[in-house]
Amino acid sequence: MASLLRSIVAGPRSQHPEAGLDLCYVTDNIIATSGPSSTYPQRAYRNPTDTLVKFLDYKHGTKWAIWEFRAEGTGYPDSEVYNRIRHFPWPDHQPPPFALIPNIMASMRDWLKGPESEKGRTIVVHCKAGKGRSGTSACSYLISEEGWTVEDALTRFTSRRMRSGFGSGVSIPSQLRWLSYVDWWTKHRKVYIERQIEILEVHLWGLRDGVKVAVAGYVEEGKVIKTFHTFDRKERMVMHGDSQKMVDSASGSDHLNEKGLCLQESNFQAHRSHPSFSSSVYSKIAHEPGADAVFFRPERPIVLPTSDINIAFERRNKATYGLTMVTSVAHVWFNAFFESAHSSTSHPDNGTTSVTTSDLPSAETLPNSGVFEIKWEAMDGIKGSVRKGTRALDRLAVVWRAIPETKEGLPKIITEPSVGQPVPESAAADWKNANLKIAAESLGTDLGLRTESLSSRNVSKASSTTDLSNTALAAERSDSDSESGVKAHGPEGEEHIPHPDPLAISLSESASIDHSLLSVDGKPPNVDLGIEKMRSAIPGPSMK
Repeated sequence: MASLLRSIVAGPRSQHPEAGLDLCYVTDNIIATSGPSSTYPQRAYRNPTDTLVKFLDYKHGTKWAIWEFRAEGTGYPDSEVYNRIRHFPWPDHQPPPFALIPNIMASMRDWLKGPESEKGRTIVVHCKAGKGRSGTSACSYLISEEGWTVEDALTRFTSRRMRSGFGSGVSIPSQLRWLSYVDWWTKHRKVYIERQIEILEVHLWGLRDGVKVAVAGYVEEGKVIKTFHTFDRKERMVMHGDSQKMVDSASGSDHLNEKGLCLQESNFQAHRSHPSFSSSVYSKIAHEPGADAVFFRPERPIVLPTSDINIAFERRNKATYGLTMVTSVAHVWFNAFFESAHSSTSHPDNGTTSVTTSDLPSAETLPNSGVFEIKWEAMDGIKGSVRKGTRALDRLAVVWRAIPETKEGLPKIITEPSVGQPVPESAAADWKNANLKIAAESLGTDLGLRTESLSSRNVSKASSTTDLSNTALAAERSDSDSESGVKAHGPEGEEHIPHPDPLAISLSESASIDHSLLSVDGKPPNVDLGIEKMRSAIPGPSMK
């Protein structure tokens, strides 16, 4: 029955022929797997932790360690994986808080290449599906530590993790944006500057009726996404006619640097050189009811604790009997440090533009303000998919500035720890899945009927509430968008992962490895299983 449930949940994913495991070898020493579990009911439809451990013991002896990224909790205690586990959790379907990246990369590097490393060591990365968060981390390592290009790393992960026709392994636009940040960070001495960011204005073109606009960011080391402000109708200004101008990032940045604020006038006419919306599609939209060019200016300062910024949208139509219909859900993440330091002049693939600078970033030379722009089509959709529902707007521009100094000690220059230096690790989430409510909230609101709230009626012409009436566990189980098309792969790219010895003990039997025979320090005995003969050096960009 358990095998049947796992097959149903896995859907199109290929299973290990003997152990029934969902995992793949991204390279010969990086494994990506869906999140295992030691608790019921998850154990019935996820990888059982003990089965995964037996497989790793058999294939890699004592030379494996786990990196997990689940803010919702791992689903197993550290002791079940011999405490060989590193915790860097953040919510599902989101990019990582960038301050985690230097430590994730350094800890992986030290395990594989550090002075105490051994030949044949292997990294096991997992989130829930072993796809978005795991793929972002695995690709970041290949880019920053192995010299791969972004394209090569993404192509490798997709070819090893996904079935043909099921899309990319890393497909969420904001996670892809983060990989471009990692590439820039790698090429600029791996320097990252964390700053508190104030959101000055949010500009929207083609805004429809009933859209909630919210500003969010990470708290609790990135394990929780907190909404810092939801704009009210009183904070909205509607622009008409010639005032519908596009924000030019460079000009907006210059105005910010000179005046301290951007576009203090009630419209965009402060920059007459800006191009206007002249295409027929924008002309048509401008005459549709509710399709306005507007900007929101908060009554009180909106200050986020880090440079990771999230702008979220939810559109609701009034229904009846105290219900509303959610017709659009979308959001976008960007990092103010990389947008101001100019990770790239433009992002044609994700529709964004950013402020430019040719200087190597430092606390003194880094621009203290900027404008981030993105089109509706390039935003993140529902639960990590491309689905956003009906169009809620056409284009977004966020005007922000950095807080010069704070009592928290920001700005803070963060670099990758050198080899041999201690590498900080995040606090682990509750492994018993006590944080499934966080997981359900991180999935975001889905389309459909929701209960109207009196307190939300003043939000952008429509109500907007978070509906967690369904159980968090049901939300976690129903989130299949991120798991579609995942497959299993061996070290050489083979579709399945056969055991090297046909007489090897079955990993599906509980007696396959007697854990009472552990060594004194609680680790399995270091037995030579002939693994080294099966392995090859990690391929570099020229070897793929």
